[in-house]
Amino acid sequence: MKHYLILVTACIAALFFTRCGQKSSNVENTPEPPGATEKAVSDEITLTDAEMERASGIYFNTCAGCHGTTRKGATGPSLLPDARTKLLTTAGLKAFMMNGTPGGMPDWGKQGILNDEEMDLLARFLQVPPPPIPEYTLDNMKASWKVLVPVEDRPTKPEHDRNWQNFFGVILRDAGQVAIIDGDTKEMISIAETGFAVHILRSSASGRYFYSIGRDGKVTLIDNWMAKPSVVAECKGSFDARSVDVSKYKGPKGDFIDKYVIMGGYTPSHFVIMDALTLEPLTVVSTSGEACDNGEYLEEARVAAIVASHKDPLWVVNVKETGMVWLVDYTNVANPEITKIKTARYLHDGGWDNTGQYFLVAANASNKMVVVDVTNKKLETIIETGIKPHPGRGANVNNKEHGNLYVTGHLGENKITFIATAKGDNQWNIVKNLELPGAGGGNLFVKTHPKSNHLWADRALNNEVSLQRSIFVVDNQTLETIKTIEVPQKYQGRAVHLEYNKAGDEVWVSVWGKMDKPAENAILVYDDKTMELKNEITGDWVITPTGKFNVFNTMHDIY
Repeated sequence: MKHYLILVTACIAALFFTRCGQKSSNVENTPEPPGATEKAVSDEITLTDAEMERASGIYFNTCAGCHGTTRKGATGPSLLPDARTKLLTTAGLKAFMMNGTPGGMPDWGKQGILNDEEMDLLARFLQVPPPPIPEYTLDNMKASWKVLVPVEDRPTKPEHDRNWQNFFGVILRDAGQVAIIDGDTKEMISIAETGFAVHILRSSASGRYFYSIGRDGKVTLIDNWMAKPSVVAECKGSFDARSVDVSKYKGPKGDFIDKYVIMGGYTPSHFVIMDALTLEPLTVVSTSGEACDNGEYLEEARVAAIVASHKDPLWVVNVKETGMVWLVDYTNVANPEITKIKTARYLHDGGWDNTGQYFLVAANASNKMVVVDVTNKKLETIIETGIKPHPGRGANVNNKEHGNLYVTGHLGENKITFIATAKGDNQWNIVKNLELPGAGGGNLFVKTHPKSNHLWADRALNNEVSLQRSIFVVDNQTLETIKTIEVPQKYQGRAVHLEYNKAGDEVWVSVWGKMDKPAENAILVYDDKTMELKNEITGDWVITPTGKFNVFNTMHDIY
Protein backbone atom coordinates (compact mmCIF):
# COMPACT_ATOMS: atom_id res chain seq x y z
CA MET A 1 0.00 0.00 0.00
CA LYS A 2 2.93 2.34 0.69
CA HIS A 3 3.93 2.05 -2.96
CA TYR A 4 0.58 3.40 -4.09
CA LEU A 5 0.58 6.12 -1.44
CA ILE A 6 3.59 7.57 -3.21
CA LEU A 7 2.18 7.11 -6.69
CA VAL A 8 -1.47 8.17 -6.39
CA THR A 9 -1.81 11.91 -5.87
CA ALA A 10 -5.29 12.35 -7.28
CA CYS A 11 -7.39 15.44 -7.82
CA ILE A 12 -5.15 18.47 -7.14
CA ALA A 13 -6.91 19.99 -10.16
CA ALA A 14 -4.39 21.46 -12.48
CA LEU A 15 -2.27 22.34 -9.45
CA PHE A 16 -4.36 25.47 -9.11
CA PHE A 17 -7.09 24.84 -6.66
CA THR A 18 -9.23 21.76 -7.44
CA ARG A 19 -12.53 21.69 -5.65
CA CYS A 20 -13.94 18.20 -6.20
CA GLY A 21 -17.70 17.88 -6.15
CA GLN A 22 -18.48 21.62 -6.25
CA LYS A 23 -20.37 23.05 -9.20
CA SER A 24 -20.31 26.55 -10.59
CA SER A 25 -23.53 28.50 -10.20
CA ASN A 26 -22.78 29.70 -13.72
CA VAL A 27 -24.08 26.43 -15.19
CA GLU A 28 -23.87 27.48 -18.83
CA ASN A 29 -20.09 27.77 -18.48
CA THR A 30 -19.63 24.14 -17.41
CA PRO A 31 -18.17 22.15 -20.31
CA GLU A 32 -19.93 19.09 -21.68
CA PRO A 33 -17.90 16.13 -20.42
CA PRO A 34 -16.14 14.41 -23.32
CA GLY A 35 -17.82 11.13 -24.29
CA ALA A 36 -20.31 11.49 -21.45
CA THR A 37 -23.05 9.39 -23.03
CA GLU A 38 -20.97 6.25 -23.47
CA LYS A 39 -21.67 3.17 -21.36
CA ALA A 40 -18.58 1.58 -19.84
CA VAL A 41 -18.07 -1.94 -18.55
CA SER A 42 -14.82 -3.33 -17.12
CA ASP A 43 -14.98 -6.77 -15.46
CA GLU A 44 -17.37 -6.41 -12.50
CA ILE A 45 -17.44 -2.60 -12.71
CA THR A 46 -20.44 -1.31 -14.66
CA LEU A 47 -21.61 2.26 -15.08
CA THR A 48 -24.98 3.22 -16.54
CA ASP A 49 -25.15 5.99 -19.13
CA ALA A 50 -26.33 8.42 -16.46
CA GLU A 51 -23.54 7.43 -14.05
CA MET A 52 -20.93 7.70 -16.80
CA GLU A 53 -22.14 11.19 -17.68
CA ARG A 54 -22.05 12.37 -14.08
CA ALA A 55 -18.71 10.75 -13.29
CA SER A 56 -17.17 12.15 -16.48
CA GLY A 57 -18.24 15.62 -15.42
CA ILE A 58 -16.77 15.28 -11.93
CA TYR A 59 -13.49 13.92 -13.28
CA PHE A 60 -13.25 16.43 -16.13
CA ASN A 61 -13.85 19.42 -13.87
CA THR A 62 -11.63 18.24 -11.03
CA CYS A 63 -9.03 15.53 -11.61
CA ALA A 64 -8.18 15.88 -15.32
CA GLY A 65 -5.82 18.78 -14.72
CA CYS A 66 -3.27 16.58 -12.92
CA HIS A 67 -4.00 13.16 -14.39
CA GLY A 68 -4.97 14.11 -17.95
CA THR A 69 -8.26 13.87 -19.79
CA THR A 70 -7.20 10.46 -21.09
CA ARG A 71 -6.03 9.54 -17.55
CA LYS A 72 -2.50 8.67 -18.74
CA GLY A 73 -0.95 10.82 -16.00
CA ALA A 74 1.14 14.00 -15.83
CA THR A 75 1.70 15.77 -12.51
CA GLY A 76 -0.36 13.00 -10.98
CA PRO A 77 0.13 9.34 -11.95
CA SER A 78 -1.72 7.34 -14.57
CA LEU A 79 -5.26 6.41 -13.60
CA LEU A 80 -5.87 3.85 -16.31
CA PRO A 81 -7.50 0.56 -15.25
CA ASP A 82 -4.70 -1.78 -16.34
CA ALA A 83 -1.96 0.49 -15.00
CA ARG A 84 -3.17 1.03 -11.46
CA THR A 85 -6.81 1.61 -10.60
CA LYS A 86 -8.05 -2.01 -10.82
CA LEU A 87 -5.28 -3.02 -8.44
CA LEU A 88 -6.30 -0.36 -5.95
CA THR A 89 -10.00 -1.37 -6.10
CA THR A 90 -12.95 0.85 -5.26
CA ALA A 91 -12.16 0.77 -1.54
CA GLY A 92 -8.52 1.73 -2.06
CA LEU A 93 -9.33 4.61 -4.40
CA LYS A 94 -11.94 5.92 -1.96
CA ALA A 95 -9.35 5.80 0.83
CA PHE A 96 -7.06 8.13 -1.10
CA MET A 97 -9.91 10.52 -1.87
CA MET A 98 -10.91 10.50 1.80
CA ASN A 99 -7.48 10.90 3.40
CA GLY A 100 -5.22 12.51 0.80
CA THR A 101 -1.47 11.89 0.69
CA PRO A 102 1.67 13.61 2.01
CA GLY A 103 2.74 14.20 -1.60
CA GLY A 104 0.16 16.91 -2.20
CA MET A 105 -3.26 15.29 -2.66
CA PRO A 106 -5.83 16.99 -0.40
CA ASP A 107 -8.14 15.01 1.90
CA TRP A 108 -11.32 15.81 -0.02
CA GLY A 109 -13.48 13.37 1.91
CA LYS A 110 -12.39 14.56 5.35
CA GLN A 111 -13.03 18.14 4.29
CA GLY A 112 -16.57 17.26 3.26
CA ILE A 113 -16.01 18.50 -0.27
CA LEU A 114 -16.55 15.06 -1.81
CA ASN A 115 -19.22 12.88 -0.18
CA ASP A 116 -19.20 9.09 0.07
CA GLU A 117 -21.52 8.56 -2.87
CA GLU A 118 -19.43 10.83 -5.11
CA MET A 119 -16.22 9.11 -4.07
CA ASP A 120 -17.75 5.73 -4.79
CA LEU A 121 -18.94 6.83 -8.24
CA LEU A 122 -15.58 8.39 -9.12
CA ALA A 123 -13.69 5.31 -7.86
CA ARG A 124 -15.75 3.04 -10.10
CA PHE A 125 -15.33 5.44 -13.05
CA LEU A 126 -11.55 5.22 -12.66
CA GLN A 127 -11.71 1.45 -13.15
CA VAL A 128 -13.26 1.63 -16.63
CA PRO A 129 -11.65 2.93 -19.86
CA PRO A 130 -11.73 6.73 -20.26
CA PRO A 131 -14.04 8.37 -22.82
CA PRO A 132 -12.43 9.64 -26.05
CA ILE A 133 -11.53 13.30 -26.55
CA PRO A 134 -13.86 15.02 -29.04
CA GLU A 135 -12.76 17.56 -31.65
CA TYR A 136 -13.07 21.30 -31.12
CA THR A 137 -12.42 23.23 -34.32
CA LEU A 138 -11.97 26.81 -35.47
CA ASP A 139 -15.61 26.74 -36.60
CA ASN A 140 -16.66 25.79 -33.06
CA MET A 141 -14.62 28.68 -31.71
CA LYS A 142 -16.12 31.18 -34.13
CA ALA A 143 -19.61 30.02 -33.20
CA SER A 144 -18.83 30.81 -29.53
CA TRP A 145 -17.22 34.20 -30.27
CA LYS A 146 -19.09 37.27 -28.99
CA VAL A 147 -18.16 40.94 -29.10
CA LEU A 148 -20.39 42.45 -26.42
CA VAL A 149 -19.03 46.00 -26.75
CA PRO A 150 -17.49 46.86 -30.15
CA VAL A 151 -14.07 48.50 -30.04
CA GLU A 152 -15.42 51.76 -31.44
CA ASP A 153 -17.97 51.97 -28.62
CA ARG A 154 -15.44 51.55 -25.83
CA PRO A 155 -14.14 54.58 -23.91
CA THR A 156 -11.12 56.43 -25.32
CA LYS A 157 -9.97 57.30 -21.78
CA PRO A 158 -10.86 56.02 -18.30
CA GLU A 159 -14.46 56.79 -17.32
CA HIS A 160 -13.40 57.15 -13.67
CA ASP A 161 -10.68 58.89 -11.67
CA ARG A 162 -9.51 55.75 -9.90
CA ASN A 163 -5.92 54.52 -9.85
CA TRP A 164 -6.76 51.72 -12.29
CA GLN A 165 -3.18 50.44 -12.47
CA ASN A 166 -3.64 49.40 -8.84
CA PHE A 167 -6.83 47.46 -9.55
CA PHE A 168 -6.90 43.83 -8.47
CA GLY A 169 -8.67 41.17 -10.47
CA VAL A 170 -9.79 38.52 -7.97
CA ILE A 171 -10.92 35.09 -9.13
CA LEU A 172 -14.15 33.92 -7.48
CA ARG A 173 -13.48 30.40 -8.60
CA ASP A 174 -16.63 28.39 -7.98
CA ALA A 175 -18.94 31.30 -8.82
CA GLY A 176 -17.50 31.59 -12.34
CA GLN A 177 -16.74 35.26 -11.75
CA VAL A 178 -13.92 37.79 -11.45
CA ALA A 179 -14.21 40.71 -9.03
CA ILE A 180 -12.47 44.00 -9.82
CA ILE A 181 -11.31 45.67 -6.59
CA ASP A 182 -9.83 49.15 -6.17
CA GLY A 183 -6.44 48.53 -4.55
CA ASP A 184 -6.41 51.99 -2.98
CA THR A 185 -9.87 52.04 -1.39
CA LYS A 186 -10.38 48.22 -1.10
CA GLU A 187 -13.82 48.75 -2.69
CA MET A 188 -15.31 46.09 -4.96
CA ILE A 189 -16.09 48.00 -8.17
CA SER A 190 -17.69 45.31 -10.30
CA ILE A 191 -18.12 41.57 -10.79
CA ALA A 192 -17.63 40.12 -14.26
CA GLU A 193 -19.25 36.86 -15.37
CA THR A 194 -16.44 34.76 -16.81
CA GLY A 195 -15.66 31.14 -17.60
CA PHE A 196 -16.05 28.21 -15.21
CA ALA A 197 -13.36 28.05 -12.50
CA VAL A 198 -11.07 30.75 -13.89
CA HIS A 199 -7.43 29.69 -13.60
CA ILE A 200 -5.51 32.93 -14.18
CA LEU A 201 -5.82 36.54 -15.30
CA ARG A 202 -3.32 38.36 -17.47
CA SER A 203 -3.14 42.11 -18.06
CA SER A 204 -2.79 43.54 -21.53
CA ALA A 205 0.55 45.19 -22.25
CA SER A 206 -1.09 48.58 -21.71
CA GLY A 207 -2.81 47.37 -18.54
CA ARG A 208 -6.20 48.49 -19.78
CA TYR A 209 -7.64 44.99 -20.16
CA PHE A 210 -7.75 41.81 -18.12
CA TYR A 211 -7.84 38.48 -19.97
CA SER A 212 -9.28 35.58 -17.99
CA ILE A 213 -9.09 31.90 -18.89
CA GLY A 214 -11.57 29.42 -17.44
CA ARG A 215 -11.36 25.70 -16.88
CA ASP A 216 -14.01 25.49 -19.62
CA GLY A 217 -11.64 27.05 -22.17
CA LYS A 218 -13.49 30.37 -22.31
CA VAL A 219 -11.42 33.55 -22.68
CA THR A 220 -13.07 36.75 -21.46
CA LEU A 221 -11.88 40.32 -22.05
CA ILE A 222 -12.56 42.81 -19.23
CA ASP A 223 -12.19 46.56 -19.86
CA ASN A 224 -10.80 48.35 -16.77
CA TRP A 225 -11.45 51.79 -18.26
CA MET A 226 -15.21 51.46 -18.14
CA ALA A 227 -17.02 53.18 -15.27
CA LYS A 228 -17.94 49.69 -14.14
CA PRO A 229 -15.30 47.30 -15.57
CA SER A 230 -17.14 44.71 -17.65
CA VAL A 231 -16.67 41.89 -20.15
CA VAL A 232 -16.50 43.34 -23.66
CA ALA A 233 -15.73 40.13 -25.60
CA GLU A 234 -15.51 36.37 -25.09
CA CYS A 235 -14.54 33.25 -27.01
CA LYS A 236 -14.33 29.58 -26.09
CA GLY A 237 -11.08 28.12 -27.42
CA SER A 238 -11.29 24.57 -26.05
CA PHE A 239 -13.14 22.30 -23.63
CA ASP A 240 -10.49 22.76 -20.95
CA ALA A 241 -7.66 25.27 -20.55
CA ARG A 242 -5.22 26.90 -18.11
CA SER A 243 -3.24 29.64 -19.86
CA VAL A 244 -3.55 32.93 -21.69
CA ASP A 245 -1.26 35.86 -22.49
CA VAL A 246 -1.08 38.87 -24.79
CA SER A 247 1.54 40.22 -27.20
CA LYS A 248 3.86 42.51 -25.22
CA TYR A 249 6.66 43.24 -27.68
CA LYS A 250 6.57 46.87 -28.69
CA GLY A 251 8.52 46.54 -31.94
CA PRO A 252 9.95 49.42 -33.99
CA LYS A 253 6.57 51.10 -34.32
CA GLY A 254 4.65 49.62 -31.41
CA ASP A 255 2.90 47.35 -33.89
CA PHE A 256 2.46 44.36 -31.58
CA ILE A 257 1.37 45.94 -28.29
CA ASP A 258 -2.04 44.44 -27.44
CA LYS A 259 -2.46 43.15 -30.99
CA TYR A 260 -2.76 39.39 -30.37
CA VAL A 261 -3.67 37.11 -27.52
CA ILE A 262 -2.89 33.40 -27.19
CA MET A 263 -4.78 30.78 -25.21
CA GLY A 264 -3.52 27.27 -24.54
CA GLY A 265 -5.87 24.31 -24.65
CA TYR A 266 -5.74 21.27 -22.43
CA THR A 267 -8.57 19.50 -24.25
CA PRO A 268 -8.04 19.32 -27.18
CA SER A 269 -4.30 19.94 -27.05
CA HIS A 270 -3.65 23.08 -29.09
CA PHE A 271 -3.08 26.80 -28.86
CA VAL A 272 -5.26 29.48 -30.41
CA ILE A 273 -4.17 32.95 -31.50
CA MET A 274 -6.93 35.57 -31.30
CA ASP A 275 -7.32 39.25 -31.99
CA ALA A 276 -6.44 40.94 -28.70
CA LEU A 277 -9.21 43.56 -28.81
CA THR A 278 -12.09 41.42 -30.06
CA LEU A 279 -11.02 37.81 -29.30
CA GLU A 280 -11.77 36.78 -32.86
CA PRO A 281 -10.06 33.36 -33.29
CA LEU A 282 -7.45 33.56 -36.05
CA THR A 283 -5.17 30.52 -35.95
CA VAL A 284 -5.22 27.09 -34.29
CA VAL A 285 -2.06 24.99 -33.90
CA SER A 286 -2.09 21.44 -32.51
CA THR A 287 0.52 20.70 -29.85
CA SER A 288 0.35 16.92 -30.20
CA GLY A 289 3.81 15.54 -30.96
CA GLU A 290 6.87 13.61 -29.85
CA ALA A 291 8.08 13.50 -26.27
CA CYS A 292 11.41 15.13 -25.46
CA ASP A 293 13.03 11.97 -24.08
CA ASN A 294 11.92 8.85 -25.96
CA GLY A 295 10.24 10.21 -29.10
CA GLU A 296 6.85 8.74 -28.15
CA TYR A 297 4.00 10.42 -30.06
CA LEU A 298 1.49 11.93 -27.65
CA GLU A 299 -1.91 13.09 -28.80
CA GLU A 300 -2.67 14.56 -25.38
CA ALA A 301 0.06 17.18 -25.15
CA ARG A 302 -1.56 19.96 -23.16
CA VAL A 303 -0.49 23.59 -23.05
CA ALA A 304 0.58 24.57 -19.54
CA ALA A 305 2.07 27.99 -18.72
CA ILE A 306 2.40 30.65 -21.43
CA VAL A 307 4.47 33.81 -20.98
CA ALA A 308 5.03 36.75 -23.32
CA SER A 309 8.47 38.15 -24.07
CA HIS A 310 8.93 41.90 -23.71
CA LYS A 311 12.07 41.78 -25.90
CA ASP A 312 10.94 39.79 -28.93
CA PRO A 313 7.66 39.00 -30.75
CA LEU A 314 7.50 35.65 -28.96
CA TRP A 315 5.31 33.64 -26.65
CA VAL A 316 6.87 30.87 -24.59
CA VAL A 317 4.46 27.93 -24.78
CA ASN A 318 5.05 24.96 -22.48
CA VAL A 319 3.72 21.64 -23.74
CA LYS A 320 3.18 19.59 -20.60
CA GLU A 321 3.27 15.90 -21.56
CA THR A 322 5.95 16.15 -24.25
CA GLY A 323 8.37 18.23 -22.17
CA MET A 324 8.86 20.57 -25.12
CA VAL A 325 9.10 24.36 -24.79
CA TRP A 326 7.81 26.11 -27.91
CA LEU A 327 8.91 29.64 -28.80
CA VAL A 328 6.06 30.95 -30.95
CA ASP A 329 6.85 33.96 -33.16
CA TYR A 330 3.63 35.91 -33.79
CA THR A 331 5.04 38.13 -36.55
CA ASN A 332 2.98 36.10 -39.03
CA VAL A 333 -0.01 34.71 -37.13
CA ALA A 334 -1.36 32.90 -40.19
CA ASN A 335 1.76 30.71 -40.18
CA PRO A 336 3.66 31.29 -36.92
CA GLU A 337 7.32 30.30 -36.84
CA ILE A 338 7.93 27.88 -33.97
CA THR A 339 11.21 26.87 -32.31
CA LYS A 340 10.85 23.64 -30.29
CA ILE A 341 13.25 23.02 -27.42
CA LYS A 342 13.57 19.64 -25.70
CA THR A 343 13.55 19.89 -21.90
CA ALA A 344 11.97 17.52 -19.32
CA ARG A 345 8.55 16.16 -18.40
CA TYR A 346 5.99 17.22 -17.29
CA LEU A 347 6.07 20.99 -17.75
CA HIS A 348 3.81 23.15 -15.62
CA ASP A 349 4.17 26.70 -14.20
CA GLY A 350 7.03 29.17 -14.42
CA GLY A 351 8.17 32.74 -14.92
CA TRP A 352 10.94 35.10 -16.00
CA ASP A 353 14.16 35.81 -14.20
CA ASN A 354 14.76 39.46 -13.35
CA THR A 355 16.42 40.18 -16.73
CA GLY A 356 13.61 38.81 -18.90
CA GLN A 357 16.12 36.73 -20.87
CA TYR A 358 15.61 33.42 -19.09
CA PHE A 359 12.38 31.55 -18.51
CA LEU A 360 12.28 29.07 -15.61
CA VAL A 361 9.58 26.40 -15.59
CA ALA A 362 8.84 23.42 -13.35
CA ALA A 363 9.08 19.95 -14.85
CA ASN A 364 7.39 18.80 -11.70
CA ALA A 365 6.99 15.10 -12.50
CA SER A 366 10.80 15.01 -12.94
CA ASN A 367 11.49 17.11 -9.81
CA LYS A 368 13.39 19.62 -11.94
CA MET A 369 13.39 23.28 -12.92
CA VAL A 370 14.11 23.94 -16.59
CA VAL A 371 15.88 27.13 -17.69
CA VAL A 372 15.36 28.34 -21.27
CA ASP A 373 17.43 31.16 -22.82
CA VAL A 374 14.62 32.78 -24.78
CA THR A 375 16.81 35.46 -26.33
CA ASN A 376 19.09 32.84 -27.90
CA LYS A 377 16.33 30.23 -28.33
CA LYS A 378 18.07 27.38 -26.56
CA LEU A 379 17.98 25.24 -23.45
CA GLU A 380 20.24 26.81 -20.83
CA THR A 381 20.19 24.15 -18.11
CA ILE A 382 18.08 21.78 -16.03
CA ILE A 383 18.25 21.98 -12.23
CA GLU A 384 17.41 19.18 -9.79
CA THR A 385 15.16 20.54 -7.04
CA GLY A 386 12.73 19.01 -4.54
CA ILE A 387 9.64 16.87 -5.06
CA LYS A 388 7.13 18.45 -7.44
CA PRO A 389 8.34 22.06 -7.74
CA HIS A 390 5.45 24.51 -8.16
CA PRO A 391 6.62 28.11 -8.54
CA GLY A 392 3.45 29.65 -9.97
CA ARG A 393 5.23 32.52 -11.68
CA GLY A 394 7.96 32.19 -9.07
CA ALA A 395 9.67 35.09 -7.32
CA ASN A 396 12.77 37.19 -8.05
CA VAL A 397 14.78 38.12 -4.94
CA ASN A 398 17.69 40.57 -4.88
CA ASN A 399 20.09 39.20 -2.25
CA LYS A 400 23.20 41.12 -1.20
CA GLU A 401 25.36 38.02 -0.84
CA HIS A 402 24.21 35.92 -3.80
CA GLY A 403 22.81 38.53 -6.20
CA ASN A 404 19.57 37.89 -8.04
CA LEU A 405 17.76 34.69 -7.08
CA TYR A 406 14.75 32.89 -8.56
CA VAL A 407 12.54 31.14 -6.01
CA THR A 408 10.26 28.12 -6.24
CA GLY A 409 8.34 26.18 -3.62
CA HIS A 410 7.30 22.52 -3.79
CA LEU A 411 4.12 20.54 -3.52
CA GLY A 412 5.74 17.28 -2.48
CA GLU A 413 8.11 18.34 0.29
CA ASN A 414 8.89 21.18 2.65
CA LYS A 415 11.43 23.04 0.56
CA ILE A 416 11.68 26.62 -0.72
CA THR A 417 14.54 26.68 -3.24
CA PHE A 418 16.62 29.77 -4.05
CA ILE A 419 18.45 29.58 -7.40
CA ALA A 420 21.19 32.03 -8.39
CA THR A 421 20.42 33.67 -11.75
CA ALA A 422 23.11 36.38 -11.97
CA LYS A 423 25.80 35.66 -14.57
CA GLY A 424 28.99 34.25 -13.11
CA ASP A 425 30.41 31.05 -11.64
CA ASN A 426 27.43 30.59 -9.33
CA GLN A 427 24.72 31.00 -11.98
CA TRP A 428 22.02 28.30 -11.79
CA ASN A 429 23.36 26.89 -8.52
CA ILE A 430 20.98 26.39 -5.60
CA VAL A 431 22.20 28.70 -2.85
CA LYS A 432 19.69 27.53 -0.24
CA ASN A 433 16.88 25.08 0.40
CA LEU A 434 14.75 26.56 3.16
CA GLU A 435 12.43 24.43 5.28
CA LEU A 436 9.35 26.29 6.48
CA PRO A 437 7.96 25.61 9.99
CA GLY A 438 5.94 22.39 10.22
CA ALA A 439 6.16 19.13 8.29
CA GLY A 440 5.22 18.37 4.69
CA GLY A 441 5.01 20.38 1.49
CA GLY A 442 1.85 21.79 -0.06
CA ASN A 443 3.27 25.15 -1.15
CA LEU A 444 1.54 26.57 -4.22
CA PHE A 445 2.83 30.14 -4.47
CA VAL A 446 5.71 32.39 -3.46
CA LYS A 447 5.77 36.13 -4.07
CA THR A 448 7.95 39.18 -3.48
CA HIS A 449 8.29 42.70 -4.89
CA PRO A 450 11.34 44.84 -5.84
CA LYS A 451 10.43 47.32 -3.09
CA SER A 452 10.00 44.66 -0.42
CA ASN A 453 12.48 42.96 1.90
CA HIS A 454 10.22 39.92 2.25
CA LEU A 455 9.16 36.77 0.43
CA TRP A 456 5.69 35.40 1.27
CA ALA A 457 4.70 31.74 0.86
CA ASP A 458 1.51 29.68 1.36
CA ARG A 459 0.99 25.97 2.21
CA ALA A 460 -2.55 25.58 0.85
CA LEU A 461 -2.17 21.90 -0.08
CA ASN A 462 -0.56 20.72 3.13
CA ASN A 463 -2.63 18.06 4.93
CA GLU A 464 -2.27 19.79 8.31
CA VAL A 465 -5.16 22.24 8.80
CA SER A 466 -3.12 24.82 10.71
CA LEU A 467 -0.51 24.89 7.92
CA GLN A 468 -3.18 25.17 5.21
CA ARG A 469 -4.37 28.29 6.99
CA SER A 470 -0.92 29.84 7.47
CA ILE A 471 1.33 32.11 5.46
CA PHE A 472 5.07 32.35 5.96
CA VAL A 473 7.26 35.43 5.70
CA VAL A 474 10.93 35.02 4.74
CA ASP A 475 13.67 37.66 5.00
CA ASN A 476 15.12 38.22 1.52
CA GLN A 477 18.63 38.76 2.88
CA THR A 478 19.02 36.07 5.56
CA LEU A 479 16.76 33.67 3.61
CA GLU A 480 15.22 32.57 6.91
CA THR A 481 11.58 32.44 8.01
CA ILE A 482 10.86 35.39 10.28
CA LYS A 483 7.13 35.02 10.88
CA THR A 484 4.29 32.51 10.57
CA ILE A 485 0.84 34.05 10.31
CA GLU A 486 -2.33 32.00 10.74
CA VAL A 487 -5.43 33.65 9.28
CA PRO A 488 -8.20 34.64 11.74
CA GLN A 489 -10.24 31.70 13.02
CA LYS A 490 -13.53 33.23 11.85
CA TYR A 491 -12.45 32.39 8.29
CA GLN A 492 -12.36 28.61 7.88
CA GLY A 493 -10.78 28.30 4.44
CA ARG A 494 -7.23 27.77 3.22
CA ALA A 495 -4.81 30.68 2.87
CA VAL A 496 -3.76 30.73 -0.77
CA HIS A 497 -2.11 32.89 -3.44
CA LEU A 498 -0.22 36.05 -2.58
CA GLU A 499 -0.13 39.30 -4.53
CA TYR A 500 1.46 42.66 -3.85
CA ASN A 501 -0.10 46.01 -4.63
CA LYS A 502 1.54 48.38 -7.10
CA ALA A 503 3.54 50.19 -4.39
CA GLY A 504 4.91 46.95 -2.98
CA ASP A 505 3.85 47.73 0.60
CA GLU A 506 0.79 45.45 0.88
CA VAL A 507 0.31 41.70 0.41
CA TRP A 508 -3.15 40.36 -0.45
CA VAL A 509 -4.04 36.79 0.59
CA SER A 510 -7.13 34.75 -0.29
CA VAL A 511 -8.93 32.67 2.33
CA TRP A 512 -10.58 30.02 0.20
CA GLY A 513 -13.56 28.52 1.99
CA LYS A 514 -16.65 26.64 0.89
CA MET A 515 -18.84 27.97 -1.87
CA ASP A 516 -22.08 27.77 0.15
CA LYS A 517 -20.58 29.53 3.19
CA PRO A 518 -19.43 33.02 2.16
CA ALA A 519 -18.59 33.88 5.76
CA GLU A 520 -15.71 31.38 5.61
CA ASN A 521 -14.16 33.30 2.68
CA ALA A 522 -12.18 36.53 2.71
CA ILE A 523 -9.48 38.57 1.03
CA LEU A 524 -6.97 39.72 3.65
CA VAL A 525 -4.58 42.62 3.20
CA TYR A 526 -1.35 42.62 5.21
CA ASP A 527 1.15 45.42 5.73
CA ASP A 528 4.37 44.09 4.17
CA LYS A 529 6.67 45.93 6.58
CA THR A 530 4.90 45.20 9.90
CA MET A 531 3.24 41.96 8.70
CA GLU A 532 0.06 43.07 10.50
CA LEU A 533 -3.44 42.53 9.11
CA LYS A 534 -4.78 45.92 7.96
CA ASN A 535 -7.90 45.16 5.87
CA GLU A 536 -10.46 42.36 5.61
CA ILE A 537 -12.50 42.30 2.41
CA THR A 538 -15.65 40.26 2.93
CA GLY A 539 -19.26 40.02 1.78
CA ASP A 540 -21.78 37.66 0.22
CA TRP A 541 -20.03 38.16 -3.11
CA VAL A 542 -16.69 36.82 -1.81
CA ILE A 543 -17.19 33.23 -2.98
CA THR A 544 -14.15 30.92 -3.08
CA PRO A 545 -11.53 33.61 -3.83
CA THR A 546 -8.30 32.18 -5.21
CA GLY A 547 -5.90 34.04 -7.54
CA LYS A 548 -5.48 37.81 -7.31
CA PHE A 549 -3.74 39.83 -10.00
CA ASN A 550 -2.63 43.44 -9.66
CA VAL A 551 -2.80 45.30 -12.99
CA PHE A 552 0.58 47.02 -12.74
CA ASN A 553 2.52 44.01 -11.48
CA THR A 554 0.93 41.67 -14.00
CA MET A 555 1.51 43.90 -17.02
CA HIS A 556 5.19 44.29 -16.05
CA ASP A 557 5.76 40.68 -14.89
CA ILE A 558 6.70 41.76 -11.37
CA TYR A 559 6.86 38.81 -9.01
